[in-house]
Amino acid sequence: MTAPRPATLQQLRASGWQSRPVKDELRTNYLAALKNGDDLFPGIVGYENTVIPELSIALLAGHDILFLGEKGQAKSRLMRSLVRYLDEAVPYLDIPGSPVHEDPYKPITRAGKELLTGLPEDQIPIAWWPRQERYAERLAPGTKFADVIGEIDPAKLATGTSMSAEDALHFGLIPRMHRGLFAMNEVPELDELIQVGLFNILEERDVQIRGYPIQFDLDVLVLFSANPTTYNRSGKVIPQLKDRIGSLIQTHYPLERGQGVEIMEQEAGLDLGGEYPVFVPYFMKEVVEQISVAARKSKYVDQASGVSARFSIANYRTMAASARHRGVRLGEKPAVPRISDLGHLPTSSLGKLELDLMGSHQMGERQVLEAIVAEAIRTVFDEYVDRHGLDEIADVFSKGVKIEVGDMLPSSEYAKRLKRVPKAWEKAFEVNAGESEAVRASCVEFVLAGLYAGDRISRSTKHGRISYET
Repeated sequence: MTAPRPATLQQLRASGWQSRPVKDELRTNYLAALKNGDDLFPGIVGYENTVIPELSIALLAGHDILFLGEKGQAKSRLMRSLVRYLDEAVPYLDIPGSPVHEDPYKPITRAGKELLTGLPEDQIPIAWWPRQERYAERLAPGTKFADVIGEIDPAKLATGTSMSAEDALHFGLIPRMHRGLFAMNEVPELDELIQVGLFNILEERDVQIRGYPIQFDLDVLVLFSANPTTYNRSGKVIPQLKDRIGSLIQTHYPLERGQGVEIMEQEAGLDLGGEYPVFVPYFMKEVVEQISVAARKSKYVDQASGVSARFSIANYRTMAASARHRGVRLGEKPAVPRISDLGHLPTSSLGKLELDLMGSHQMGERQVLEAIVAEAIRTVFDEYVDRHGLDEIADVFSKGVKIEVGDMLPSSEYAKRLKRVPKAWEKAFEVNAGESEAVRASCVEFVLAGLYAGDRISRSTKHGRISYET
């Protein structure tokens, strides 16, 4: 049975508990995890040889840290994951109404210091602050000085409290996170006055509110995130603040498509079983992730904004949902996603792409997305299907064959429609040799879409049906 935690200062001293700065606490616990060979950042994929080693060094160095990268590169997740390296809970002086979790041995506020001198240790109450509550973050746009640092509290002035007294202050998030972690997302969007306040905290670890210097020995690890384009733009972040940030950690998108697929599946969190199961062939997962890869290279997409991993995740969910919808309507179990299911991607894609159409007055948003999808299909198709035999398939279409497919066409229909193009049916076996009609239908659409993407055959779309012909 676990012994009860100390409830008074006297009991705390008797327990042998020692206070330590939050950066020392993190360092000690991180070193222990490192020594034990623990999974240091569960759920973080693709950073094992790049970001995580740099972050490890920064933590051991006791630095305040800036995560620099485009949207959807797990910057916030990395910051939040540091909470696991805090102690399970730390004791603090239980002062009614105090917003600061005071170190019982080293209080920083007037109320905390008066409590230590005004009562015997066996009457000074101690409470415990769990690690999950020792982290706070803020998004820079719309943030005010009072939110982060503090402000004079008019209500306290109305009760007669002197304007120059500590009691007159309302503390912002950073003073409230004394002995914890504070994260500021998109730091270049902060007002310059707040940046000066942050610089003062990083440099002197004290707070200035309305010209009144409050000499707090703040113990806080400050984390930042920023997009490279805005962070490196002159005048967006004051040089003094940049200079005080100990480590800059550069994040990135997955270096390999397989890593992107792993992240996509992990974060989508889909239950593909149940009453209406869905089976997703690996090549369809690759197509969805390759769409993001292609978007990150497209001249029609604003690359300064980036293409988030959430783009792949949302598209994967949409594709699976379209297949499940078909499975329910047609009674197919399992339902298998097809290329025609990608026709629903505009609903999950267009809101996540920042397009740059200045150089093209003829391209609309949907046309850009269609071009990106076609490029992704062509890339994956070329990897899967050997060129031998494609000319023979294309030649059949040149003789007037027309094949109509669609997201609501029963899988059993595909074998019938491919009787006039047997080579396409055979080529589908090279993609996935499964006997399931639904898998074969998915493979057939992949072959047809690949031929279209490679300009071997043409395609037209009407009312959700796709026709492939010469």
